Amino acid sequence: MFDTYVTIVGNVLTAPEWRRTTQSNTLVANFKVASTARRLDRDSGRWVDGNSLRVRVNCWRKLAEGVAASVMVGDPVVVCGRLYTRDWTDDAGNHRTLYELEAVAVGHDLSRGRARFLRNRPGVTTSAVEDA
Repeated sequence: MFDTYVTIVGNVLTAPEWRRTTQSNTLVANFKVASTARRLDRDSGRWVDGNSLRVRVNCWRKLAEGVAASVMVGDPVVVCGRLYTRDWTDDAGNHRTLYELEAVAVGHDLSRGRARFLRNRPGVTTSAVEDA
């Protein structure tokens, strides 16, 4: 009910890794994306990097298939989904927080390149009826 949906524009940091869950055999793929702010430094007249956000992106089912086949390290992407944190304590007793995004859509950033879209077609099923 109070989920936080965001859109992140950035670059893929890690190659998508995919696996199937043990209980339901559902396909899941994950990768990391980074978004870095850029600003014009008026003193030097040059663009400089600002703050950055690095997020682990989780994709499920058909989206995982598309990501695993289409996304590579360095690709500019637009990712939309539900943002949440995962907290834990590491072996040294330090509190850690990881930001994760459960993606509902992932696409290439077409302001920085061109792409061709290949639509997934559902499998064609036919049935035969034999006469006696």
